[in-house]
Amino acid sequence: MGVIVTALAFTVILFLTLRDIRIFRTTGIVSYRRGAVRGLFASSIALLGLMVAENPDTQNVGLLLSFIAVFLNKKGVREEVFTHNETASQRFFGAVSVESYERLGEG
Repeated sequence: MGVIVTALAFTVILFLTLRDIRIFRTTGIVSYRRGAVRGLFASSIALLGLMVAENPDTQNVGLLLSFIAVFLNKKGVREEVFTHNETASQRFFGAVSVESYERLGEG
């Protein structure tokens, strides 16, 4: 069970990191780059936790590392890049158009 939890934590952190990278590449906002770098660091800790949790004797240590990784991947201050015209799936995958970003007066 601990391996499943650590694998899920690693997957979620990696997904959020890739989403931040996608938004940064589209908009160029520095706070999303910081979030992506923080996510890469947190995903490496979560991967280490996943590898440690595979051994039944050290499963608690792996869960602890995954918890620390999720804590380190907390959301920082970000600029508003979404207008309120997107669907939930567009927000979920981080689909930001450059036109909508420029309409906000940031680009």
